[in-house]
Amino acid sequence: MSVDVRDLGGRPVIIGGGIAGLMTALQLAPEPVLLLSRSQLGADASSAWAQGGLAASLGGDDEPALHLADTLAAGDGLCDAQAARRIVYAAPAAIADLARLGVRFDRTPAGALRLGLEAAHSRRRIVHAGGDGSGREVMRALVAAVRSMPTIEVVEGIEARRLTVEDGRVTGVLASSSTGPVFFATGRVVLATGGIGGLFHDTTNPLGSCGQGLALAARAGAVLADLEFIQFHPTALDGPGRPMPLISEAVRGEGAVIVDETGRRFLDGVRGAELAPRDVVARAVWRHLADGHRVFLDVREKPGATFALQFPTIASACSKAGINPARDLIPIRPAQHYHMGGVAVDLAGRTSIPGLWACGEVASTGLHGANRLASNSLTEAVVCARGVAESVAGSSEGGGKRAMAPDLPAPDPRPVRPLLSLALGVTRDGEGLKEAARALLPLLQQHDAASDPAVVGLMIAVAALLRRESRGAHFRTDFPHQAAVARRSQTTLDAAIAAGRDLAHSPVLESVL
Repeated sequence: MSVDVRDLGGRPVIIGGGIAGLMTALQLAPEPVLLLSRSQLGADASSAWAQGGLAASLGGDDEPALHLADTLAAGDGLCDAQAARRIVYAAPAAIADLARLGVRFDRTPAGALRLGLEAAHSRRRIVHAGGDGSGREVMRALVAAVRSMPTIEVVEGIEARRLTVEDGRVTGVLASSSTGPVFFATGRVVLATGGIGGLFHDTTNPLGSCGQGLALAARAGAVLADLEFIQFHPTALDGPGRPMPLISEAVRGEGAVIVDETGRRFLDGVRGAELAPRDVVARAVWRHLADGHRVFLDVREKPGATFALQFPTIASACSKAGINPARDLIPIRPAQHYHMGGVAVDLAGRTSIPGLWACGEVASTGLHGANRLASNSLTEAVVCARGVAESVAGSSEGGGKRAMAPDLPAPDPRPVRPLLSLALGVTRDGEGLKEAARALLPLLQQHDAASDPAVVGLMIAVAALLRRESRGAHFRTDFPHQAAVARRSQTTLDAAIAAGRDLAHSPVLESVL
């Protein structure tokens, strides 16, 4: 099969149609740019599912220094303080940028932004749009803005399969379309591909989000960072549907409580109770479930009668499940929600490979550390898009003419999903991680539809094995204590494969520890 080779004449390519990709494209305007989306814009992006909103210090009792302090505390010693400071101090201006682009934020009768409270925030600073439909409203405005911008060419129904690298720098993108493989010759590529929810059975993310951006970067030789830190949201609607409907942390911010089947608030003894950091609440819920209990969210008293008005998306999901929150408890369990790890980037979004940038959940900026502070992710995507765009615009154009073999199937995470769900859940242990790594290596080597998801899974499993401590969202039952010194992790695909091969021939991993 021949490959359709397209020379973009120096135009950059953005891979991904969520908030990070759309904002980067808009910030690059009027420079011409090509945006690749595997589906219709807004149809299959985690961004559109976001309920919680965007965090920014906009209240009269708030300031960026307080937002920064909360972010660093939630990150449990692993935040990059410089990156975190830059992002949270730029957050208020980012909200203003979105408003100028047409995002209809929720406001008080007096016209001020309505600010919500979420876990581990010391102030009300969560900006919502459409109640619990914040991501959907932001995406609506950004999609409209992108479609009205003549210099942004959007190609839908196309999925990147590989990046080409020559002499150590990116030279193009090999993609798959309905008409066959296409090679886009370009020396500037931005990954904005989202997260890894599709690698887990219990997730609040689209099942198609299976870490493809991480696989692209890893196969190109890029350094990835903090892959072991995966956030599990403590309150996903517990039912048969997958992905699982999210019940926003904002519901607890308005007074909802977590109880078991006896009505007991078993988080009473936890500092912060329902508004403790997400990793703390998720582990408490997980352990209570493991002890044979059922766990519920009780919204009957607070928010009470206003629940359906404040949280229409959640109320609709409950109704479809046959639950009336006004009189019924809402069954919950933790589900994979966000990946703090990603492609290692600097403050301008540059990766370790010249010509390659990353923005949004696929990137590891250091903002989130070991545990993302609620509603910091959309803020990060909007703020960092500007820095990425400025860096891309100021870089050399480059590009190559060589396309690789077109035999690259669409990624299928189903063979990987049970391995990661079992070994890399709310709690982990060394034996489970070793078993997962041993099973993932042959899947990676088969070079079929499971290969790219296995690449991501193996790299996460090895990173989790090497972190022999418990910190933030990474909890090892065999190493329950925190190390004295906090260190971020970095790895490459070659290093992960080497570790996997060691495991295949040995019951221990001492040779790489």
